[in-house]
Amino acid sequence: VLSFCNMDVLSGKFTFTGLDNYKRMIDSGYFFKSILNTLLIWIMSIIPQLTIAFILSLILSNKWFRGKFILRNLYYFPNLVTPVTIGLLFGALFSYPGGAVNNIITMLGLEAVDFQNHQMLARIVIAIAICWKNFGFNIIYFTAGINSISDEVMEAAEVDGASAWQRITKITIPLMKPILIYVMVTSIIGGLQMFDVPQVLTNGKGDPNGSTNTIIMYLNQHLYSKNYGMAGAVSTVLFLVCAVLCIAVLKTLDRSKEGGAGK
Repeated sequence: VLSFCNMDVLSGKFTFTGLDNYKRMIDSGYFFKSILNTLLIWIMSIIPQLTIAFILSLILSNKWFRGKFILRNLYYFPNLVTPVTIGLLFGALFSYPGGAVNNIITMLGLEAVDFQNHQMLARIVIAIAICWKNFGFNIIYFTAGINSISDEVMEAAEVDGASAWQRITKITIPLMKPILIYVMVTSIIGGLQMFDVPQVLTNGKGDPNGSTNTIIMYLNQHLYSKNYGMAGAVSTVLFLVCAVLCIAVLKTLDRSKEGGAGK
């Protein structure tokens, strides 16, 4: 309702404006750029995040591996750290010109890199920070999914001559479909809600090129300026984008499950 109105903050009165807020949002161009930034950062984060988490889960699920409980706790620890702390940490690591990463680069005889003022590098830094924070969370779920698979099934496949790769692709991954669906849906929702880490890394201003301004940062700008009608419009479209992506993931995984069952 609010997205179709303008609200007077002092009096609390609503004025119906129809689709004006949506038209202003589309005409500004910032909305689509923020959506693109959010999706790019999410993709650069989720691919290594799930890959690393799945590989480590396979290793930690082996009975012969010692110290796996300690490693699981260590991998999960970044998930307990507040996003603000992670933003400050990676801001110190990749700051220009005297950050820890740039100190190593200059020691190698190379020129320091201004990560924050480079469009793609700024996105990559945020993606690395989010990946480091969340991959331990996914390890917990992947490990639980792998451990739920019966040992008899794996032993039977091994006796039949299935290689380790075949056991992973033909047994482990198909039987983990419910876990994969849950992880993907929560990753999409969490990815579209990116705010704390990019906000802290860029001191709340974003990079000069606007390449790290996420959709929630764009929403927050309207809330901060008390433009609640535009904030309502942005929130509504964000919900629709999130719903479409989640439905697409569910349909894709269900289709692959049916295909595997048919074979």
